[in-house]
Amino acid sequence: MFRFKSPQRIVEIGGVKIGGNPSERPPALIGTIFYHGHKIILDEHKGEFDRGKAERLIRDVEESSEKTKIPAIIDVMGSTPDAIIKYLEFIASVTDLPIAIDSPSVDVTKAALNYVKNSGLARRVVYNSLRMESTNCEYQALKDAQVKSAMALLYTSKILSIDARINALKAIVSKARTFGVENILVDTFVIDVSSLAIAMRTILTIKSQHGYPCGCAAPNAISVQRKAFKKKFGKKGINAVELAVNIAPAILGSDFLLYGPIEKTKEIFPAAYIIHASYKSMLMMKTPLIELS
Repeated sequence: MFRFKSPQRIVEIGGVKIGGNPSERPPALIGTIFYHGHKIILDEHKGEFDRGKAERLIRDVEESSEKTKIPAIIDVMGSTPDAIIKYLEFIASVTDLPIAIDSPSVDVTKAALNYVKNSGLARRVVYNSLRMESTNCEYQALKDAQVKSAMALLYTSKILSIDARINALKAIVSKARTFGVENILVDTFVIDVSSLAIAMRTILTIKSQHGYPCGCAAPNAISVQRKAFKKKFGKKGINAVELAVNIAPAILGSDFLLYGPIEKTKEIFPAAYIIHASYKSMLMMKTPLIELS
């Protein structure tokens, strides 16, 4: 459908390549495990969980990735240092997939990075995420762990501003480079329904101007109002809404999708597969593409 005139940056994390023009490669799909309220967790503070159920969820991701040839990354959340270390130990032992380290607590992510440093996982890890507010201490922890890959979350109080997101990107990238972060994935920041369209437009702008691999956590668009949407549309309706917001960025050339709970794996992989197959067929037929500059 379209391609970008400017050169596109391609990064590699744990053997998974991310970035480029639509049709060149499918978007990497990133599902979250051990999130707050996840039913497989037995004790969120101690990091105790049902290992059998957790492994089945990982196998679902691996099988879906193999079937569709779409790359996968496991986003590992944790609310305490002890918990996230246990989660990372488990994930590293049952799969070779790349891992995203994710927590709202800097103390937790620092503990996770220290574990990564001592376990030799640095090349498999992407840090989720760097923000404008990230401190030198946080960046230094990345450097000490030799983690070269990170997401830049373009959080801004100006929710509907593309320019504010671009300014955030420039500030984060500049600082990240000085601490040895080489591979930047850009999360264009979704917080509600109205910001989803702005985030997708920002993806086009950044890829056109700077070529960075871009994506977003589209499910955030409806998370706050999920109960209201479910009441309005019913169970099947809310599932359709979730799939629609998840796949929309892929249609506009997103390089990765943070698709939320790992339980959504069997829905999102086939949906992303169809979008990529359609783009790929246009390339094979040498159909003229719209060039974006």
